[in-house]
Amino acid sequence: MPARRPSFAGVHAVNRMKLAFICAAVALTAPAAADTYPAKPVRIVVTAPPGATSDMLARVMAEQLGKALKVAFVVENRPGAGGNIAGEHVAKAPPDGYTLLLASVSSHAINPSLYTKMPYDSVKDFAPIIVLASNPNALVVSPASGIKSVADLVKAARAKPGELSFSSGGNGTSQHLAGELFKSMTGVQLMHVPYKGSSEALTAVMRNETTLMFPNIPNALALAKNGNVNLLAVTTRNRLSWLPDVPTLNESGLSGFEAVAWFGLVAPAGTPRPVVDTINAESAKVLARPDVQQQLIGQGFDIMGGSPEAFQAFLKAEIEKWRVVVRQSGATVN
Repeated sequence: MPARRPSFAGVHAVNRMKLAFICAAVALTAPAAADTYPAKPVRIVVTAPPGATSDMLARVMAEQLGKALKVAFVVENRPGAGGNIAGEHVAKAPPDGYTLLLASVSSHAINPSLYTKMPYDSVKDFAPIIVLASNPNALVVSPASGIKSVADLVKAARAKPGELSFSSGGNGTSQHLAGELFKSMTGVQLMHVPYKGSSEALTAVMRNETTLMFPNIPNALALAKNGNVNLLAVTTRNRLSWLPDVPTLNESGLSGFEAVAWFGLVAPAGTPRPVVDTINAESAKVLARPDVQQQLIGQGFDIMGGSPEAFQAFLKAEIEKWRVVVRQSGATVN
């Protein structure tokens, strides 16, 4: 007699029971994550060193979120590689909501086009939570350079091709790409000198070790007021209401010039949606507080906010925008 084929009915029944159990467990775990989160300190990893613009924003948010959620939110600085070091660290962290990244225009929008090899995918490897704020860059020069205007700078750069240099807080930062965009739009040759943070890069300008820089506004204002750097222009399309006497590059012969830095919270991909929603909701409450708004606006930030979905759409648009800028500039980092 031919051998009887084994019946898998019993096995299928057992597997169905296991699947039902797993689905039920997942359904119960998600609400539980929201109910108990956070149960321990949360790290906010920053792509820049202490004292940088993003570090200031991270510390404001960490303090307020800690008060609201009754646990410590700790800022951890991991500068380098234009934000890639911090980004890779968070991308590989457990997706439990206890390791967050203060993502930036550099780490998530510029670097994917600038670096020939990325250690993470800025869209697939992260769960967007909320875009917090933005601030413009400024064009500053060393007082020792004798340069008083954008026209003076362009004239000097054309007279000495490749001899003038611009510093930045690292490859892929908004400061770096603003410089590349300036080179592309003016046709001048400038040498890029990257540092591990904006503070070091600004110090180089103050000491006349580099000629110019495109720092974030908060870092530039105090130094300009003290005469340590000359503030020539801002990188927004229109003049800032709170700096009405400072011209834009857009009106200084570089029509269409715009370079604005932004920052937002992201978590590793796979972080439970209830956890994402908790951080989003509490962050939105923080941003809506008049005292926090006053503090951030005083540091040169424009408050943003919004849903995780809005952040995702914004990020994809920014990646495309900066892809075009990187391609036109010819900049690349190996």
